Amino acid sequence: MGYQHDISSVDGAVEEQWGRICEKMKSEIGDAAFKSWLKPMSIKDIVDGSLKISVPTRFMRDWVMTHYAERLQSLWNRENTGIKSLDISVQEERKSPTAALASKGGPFAAPLSQPRPQSSSRGSKSGMPELRSAATGRDSLSDERAELCAPLDTRYTFDNFVVGKPNEFAYAAAKRIAEAEVVQFNPLFLYGGVGLGKTHLMHAIAWQIRSANPNRSVVYMSAEKFMYRFIRALREKNTVDFKEQFRSVDVLMIDDVQFISGKESTQEEFFHTFNALVDQGRQIVISADKSPSDLEGMEERLKSRLNCGLVADIHATTYELRLGILQAKSEQMNLIMPQKVTEFLAHKITSNVRELEGALNRVVAHSQLVGRDITLESTQEVLHDLLRANDRRVTIEEIQKRVAEHFNIRISDMHSARRARSVARPRQVAMYLAKQLTSRSLPEIGRKFGGRDHTTVMHAVKKVDELRNAEQSFAEDVELLKRMLES
Repeated sequence: MGYQHDISSVDGAVEEQWGRICEKMKSEIGDAAFKSWLKPMSIKDIVDGSLKISVPTRFMRDWVMTHYAERLQSLWNRENTGIKSLDISVQEERKSPTAALASKGGPFAAPLSQPRPQSSSRGSKSGMPELRSAATGRDSLSDERAELCAPLDTRYTFDNFVVGKPNEFAYAAAKRIAEAEVVQFNPLFLYGGVGLGKTHLMHAIAWQIRSANPNRSVVYMSAEKFMYRFIRALREKNTVDFKEQFRSVDVLMIDDVQFISGKESTQEEFFHTFNALVDQGRQIVISADKSPSDLEGMEERLKSRLNCGLVADIHATTYELRLGILQAKSEQMNLIMPQKVTEFLAHKITSNVRELEGALNRVVAHSQLVGRDITLESTQEVLHDLLRANDRRVTIEEIQKRVAEHFNIRISDMHSARRARSVARPRQVAMYLAKQLTSRSLPEIGRKFGGRDHTTVMHAVKKVDELRNAEQSFAEDVELLKRMLES
């Protein structure tokens, strides 16, 4: 059956039992997850009723213990009452990350391979090391390899990243990846809304790695650029060089991976590139606007790979974090900002960090160009359009109230567990409008509706979209509510 065993003291009956258990687990968790986590396991021995099982890596052992050990124990109890417990350990001898893989494409962390000899990096004018694409034993980079990597913004470093509760976990994970000498989490997957700091952290990781070890080849690019380079390689019948370029780097960083959703050929190539790098123990860092599980149009096997490392989300900013960002930005610009102005901006510009910094830049530019001091009044005057747009932003509470009135139900029904269609349908409409009209994440929206899961919100959005396309009167109702809330 192809399942592994490395035993002298385990008889054929146990091997058959293991085969049946593997078939059962495959049917329960799916082929992709089975190949990733359970197929590489090897049964070794039975000692005093304890079945010894080995896996290639510690990360894999921890994952199996957390997600599958209880079910495996239950299945063994049915197959063989003589086996009282499972002892899952890491294989002791591993000559190389590739040799340790029991099946191709296992998505687990492996020791970082030694960096290949490369020519020294030249410093940039900013004092930061230049980011370079991978060079496979060549003294100089070709133009094509040099353009492989997108330029890095020298402002986006860890020192310039303001840490608060919404982003502290993502920051800590990014810092650990940048400082680690061996791969600990693979991949690191950062996700969050627009302008919350994903790109900043990715640039900071790249700068930190290049500063610490200029010989490590780091490639950072958008998923869109990855796709276009792949298409060009196909058109020029040059996919061998494409594969060599991307599979010979030490660190691969892909920004906005949601862009390749629905693009099957690009996903296929990315999947194989991902596996090749993981097999070699190379670091992968990825960002997206949603968690791996919520990426629509992404293949299940790729979702499984993206989920297998460390997933860190960045939440919407809090008032305290916005205040800290404005203060840090003012210090960088050598400005003394009136506290009232800083607090006003932190209260009013709530959408994302990018818009907040843009507002501050407008205020400062106006002050310098017209020669006026920065005051609360001048700030309100300069940002009148932006403030008006932010004031119009709808809250989830407003949406719930307006939808409840429209469908003649109680506001409390929005949070209740009632599933009657007369209540469930308006609740779904409210979730849909919350997704359309606010910047709140799916988990945040779910919490506002009686602590529901983000998948419930996803289902509501999908259902309302289907009903809008199928029923004209329903579509008109939803559009009317949307216009009333936006006005």
